[in-house]
Amino acid sequence: MVTLKAVVEALLFSSQKPLTPKEILQVVRLGTEYAGEEEAADLVKITEESIQATLQSLTSEYTELGRSFQLVEQVSGWQLSTRPDYQIWVRQLFPELRPTRLSPPALETLAIVAYRQPITKGDIEAIRGVTVDGVMQKLLDLGLVKIAGRAEIPGRPLLYETTLHFMEHFGLKNLNELPNAPELRSLALPSAKISAEAQSNNPADALATAESPEPNATDIREPEAETEAKVAVAPDPSDHQHDSTERG
Repeated sequence: MVTLKAVVEALLFSSQKPLTPKEILQVVRLGTEYAGEEEAADLVKITEESIQATLQSLTSEYTELGRSFQLVEQVSGWQLSTRPDYQIWVRQLFPELRPTRLSPPALETLAIVAYRQPITKGDIEAIRGVTVDGVMQKLLDLGLVKIAGRAEIPGRPLLYETTLHFMEHFGLKNLNELPNAPELRSLALPSAKISAEAQSNNPADALATAESPEPNATDIREPEAETEAKVAVAPDPSDHQHDSTERG
């Protein structure tokens, strides 16, 4: 007997991208046209709420069974991925996938954008106390940051914000899941309109010596480096590393 849980599980296993409850519902309803009468009678009654409940049930079931994979909800939907405990073995399966190194200065700049977006490059430089042209270009190339428009101030400088890829990479469903988000968003910080003399008294000036890449860098996967594999590695918060390959 085909059940809703089994159908949802099959879709998650086969999909090469995260699926939302709405997308799953649409696929299930389309499939009922080719199902038997008994199966169609049960599946045709499902709602988006029942899909959501099924996803939650599968999540709990995988955890209770101690499976090597898990069902995680990302900003763009639900996806099966291998648990962090097994990532060192999964990496050996794809030795050709070399992660790009993300340096501490790049992480600092990315954190400023994430917490204070949309933000101008001038404001980022005022906070960090150093120029960030090279770092910003690196983040743009990696698809972690994008141009969000122009600020309504003299000169109309570009505004920057994080991308969907940033959310997926760090396993966030929304920006409110960032650590200490309310506090860090309301913290008073220097801006590009503050004089150079005032900026010189900012603790961010201490970061100027860290502008060159350091050995303790963070690995990050470029968007174009994804592969159509059947496993994905969830983020490991202990070392800020995250290598993922999609389940196909």
